[in-house]
Amino acid sequence: MKSSHRLNPTVATMARLLALGLVLAPVLVGAGSCATNPVTGKSQLALISEQQEIELGRQSHQEVLATMGAYDDPDLQAYVDQIGQRLAKASERPNLPWTFTVIDDPAVNAFALPGGFIYLTRGILGSMSSEAEMVSVLGHEIGHVTARHAVERLSKAQLANLGLVAGMILSPDVREYGGLAQTGLGVLFLKFSRDDERQADDLGFRYMNVAGYDPHEMVEMFRILDRVSAAGGGGRLPDWLATHPNPGDRIDRLQQGIAKTGQANLGTVVDRRQFLQQVDGIVYGQNPREGYFKGATFYHPELAFQLRFPEGWTTQNRRDAVLAVSPNQDAAVTLSLEGGGSAQNAAQKFFGAQAIRSGNPWRSSIGSLPAVSSTFAASRDQGEDLVGLAAFVQDGDRVYRLLGFTTQSRFQGYSGAFEASVGSFGQLRDRRYLEVEPKRIDLVRLPSAMTLRRFAERYPSTIDLQTLAIINGTDENATLQKGELIKRVTGGEIP
Repeated sequence: MKSSHRLNPTVATMARLLALGLVLAPVLVGAGSCATNPVTGKSQLALISEQQEIELGRQSHQEVLATMGAYDDPDLQAYVDQIGQRLAKASERPNLPWTFTVIDDPAVNAFALPGGFIYLTRGILGSMSSEAEMVSVLGHEIGHVTARHAVERLSKAQLANLGLVAGMILSPDVREYGGLAQTGLGVLFLKFSRDDERQADDLGFRYMNVAGYDPHEMVEMFRILDRVSAAGGGGRLPDWLATHPNPGDRIDRLQQGIAKTGQANLGTVVDRRQFLQQVDGIVYGQNPREGYFKGATFYHPELAFQLRFPEGWTTQNRRDAVLAVSPNQDAAVTLSLEGGGSAQNAAQKFFGAQAIRSGNPWRSSIGSLPAVSSTFAASRDQGEDLVGLAAFVQDGDRVYRLLGFTTQSRFQGYSGAFEASVGSFGQLRDRRYLEVEPKRIDLVRLPSAMTLRRFAERYPSTIDLQTLAIINGTDENATLQKGELIKRVTGGEIP
């Protein structure tokens, strides 16, 4: 959890796409619905102009940055952007405002927004072993933009009249229940068709080869992504295979394309050393500095608080909030930051909202901190009122908002859980929990040849041998050569 209020990026982006589509469709369908595809030169369904596509991308880019956050490493950001710009400027749409950003998320994924906004997670960078592998992913995502795949899909959605789906995405009920349904819809919208993916593969192959990179590394990248996904993810974003079709025949197609191109016409650049030096020290996996769970208890070292959620509830640590949803998904407990000001002002703003009715005052302090709290009811246009417990806690210059809520008919059954959870909020003082650090990639130059197993024994990691093999693009029994740079992962132990 971070300090500012944020929304799920995929949902916010697609909600914006659909909202824009619902506004534009009546006008544009009547005005004509075909354009020339920049890649193929053939007619393509497109109800959005290039300028509208760029503006949509710009607005959505700000939402992604606010929601997911850019990884805090200016040198790494500049490196990825420089490589991406070189590829994009040689594409069919060089004049787009291309932007390449490393997202602070441990999931192994990459994605693109309309108008030239491309994203790699720090998780996918940590799983790569060469610049050519990175270029293969960048080229694939650039291909989605140059071929206007998102624009075509949005145009089809307009024609299919998906107003009901847009309403579901924007529904307050869905938002209030922790975004679990949002995530599912977001993943659905991120998926391109198999034809789109094949075309993006072909374009990525072309872009990296023209830039002089070895396309064999694209095949290797697909194999790595397959292994990573099989081993399981763990980020706020879904992993690669949740948003892209399984590699399968895509690897075969790439190998056929390589054979057809001929060795004499293939790029040769791999650049393992420079890439590894760029990712040396990158955070690997979940960053406990942003909060972590031990059982049902949540600890936040940076903000120095702790909170215990109800046992058996599904928990989620997002950048805008930390929350838990009941097993039946009919109740939730959430904690978020209100920003500056006072607990009293935050409470007045909340209880003063038109749809909110305050009830019985509860406590004037929580965890030895001043608080304003009360039961409340929230009116809804349809369905039962929401009823719950709201507390605003003052900790120095920060104000925390804690909510426990459900429908009116279920409140009596959940009130005890709400009171116990909200009342457990307190300052974190135990140094063991305050001083945790994230796992980081650490490069080791081998002094002599050895197996990966021997490497793991001599240079211990805080990840298992299988994962160590994956992030080094090798297997557990491989022999590593003297002088090679090999990744290990250190730190990140949770007390």
